Amino acid sequence: MANANALSDAPIKLYRNPKSGHCHRVELMLALLDIPYENVDLDMANGAHREPGYLKISPLGQVPAIDDNGITLSDSNAILVYLVERYGDAARWIGSTPLEKARVQRWLSIAAGEIAHGPCAARLVTVFGAPLNHDAAKASSHTLLKMMNAHLAGRAWLASDHPTLADIAGYSYIAHAPEGGVSLDPYPQVRAWLGRIEALPRFVAMASSPRLA
Repeated sequence: MANANALSDAPIKLYRNPKSGHCHRVELMLALLDIPYENVDLDMANGAHREPGYLKISPLGQVPAIDDNGITLSDSNAILVYLVERYGDAARWIGSTPLEKARVQRWLSIAAGEIAHGPCAARLVTVFGAPLNHDAAKASSHTLLKMMNAHLAGRAWLASDHPTLADIAGYSYIAHAPEGGVSLDPYPQVRAWLGRIEALPRFVAMASSPRLA
């Protein structure tokens, strides 16, 4: 439940591409915290993300970005931190000790690194036609998934004994990895972890695309 004393006067505007995992992780966090929000879908094919008005919100022209009653912020992981610090139980989602915080940060770094260069990149090729090395992205994905599968053996969540930002940042592109030709069949622990996230109260799914092998 969101901190009632901190709720905005108007819904947070989430500027997004509905098929972006970076955008979905923010939407998922908004939903889990029960924060009122409004999706603003950008016509990126026609350059809406490069319009001067949007560049004032997201200077690099990237999605997602938010406008929280005049407070603007871009970068999905930065937005996650902002949301739980302002509206949620930050100690629960980020950690309260140096070690807890470091464990969460490690997975945020993986979300921005190995996940972005693995499952995200593979899906960019198949769904969006990005000129990337698909075989390399798939190989990187399986290296990551093997590690995650081993890490999740005997534990329910990535960084703690309960859901944290680590799980929210990691979910979207792992869940949609098959759309990039990356099968999750060999990774039962990863699939079970995805199921636990999907069972959280107020979970919202990301729009699916045709699953291309």
